[in-house]
Amino acid sequence: MEQSTLWWLMAGAAVIAELLTGTFYLLMLALGLAAAALAAHLGAGFTVQLLAAALVGGGAVAIWTLVRQRRAAGDAALGAGQSASLDIGETLHIDHWNPDGTATVRYRGASWVAVHRPGVVPTTGLHRVAELMGNRLVVEPV
Repeated sequence: MEQSTLWWLMAGAAVIAELLTGTFYLLMLALGLAAAALAAHLGAGFTVQLLAAALVGGGAVAIWTLVRQRRAAGDAALGAGQSASLDIGETLHIDHWNPDGTATVRYRGASWVAVHRPGVVPTTGLHRVAELMGNRLVVEPV
C-alpha cells in the first residue's frame, strides 16, 4: 500500500472521529494529514511528509485557537449587562406596567419580564429591546 493511501485513510479516520465527537480540532489535524498525503503524491520523502502534517495540522490548530480567543475577548469587551443577542433591536408591545417598574410581555411565544431603561418614564405601546439583563428584557419606547 502506498504511503499516500495511508495518509488519506488517517485523514478520513480523523474526520470520522470529529463527526462522532464534535471536536473541531480534529478537522484541523485532518488537514495536516491531507497535506502529508499530497506531499506523498508529489514524491516527497517520509520526513517531508511528517513535516507537512505537523506544520499544516499544528498551524491550523494554532490559528483556530487564536480565532477563538479573539472572539471570546470581543464578547467579553461587550461588558456586563450587554449581550450580543439577536433579540436586541426587536420590537414588542407593552400594554401595562406593574407598580414595581416591570411588565409581563409575550415575546417569541413565551412570557418575559420587561424593565424600562433607567431614566425612561414607563409608557404603554411599542418598545424596542435595548439589551438583555439576565432573563429580563430592557426596553425603551420606539
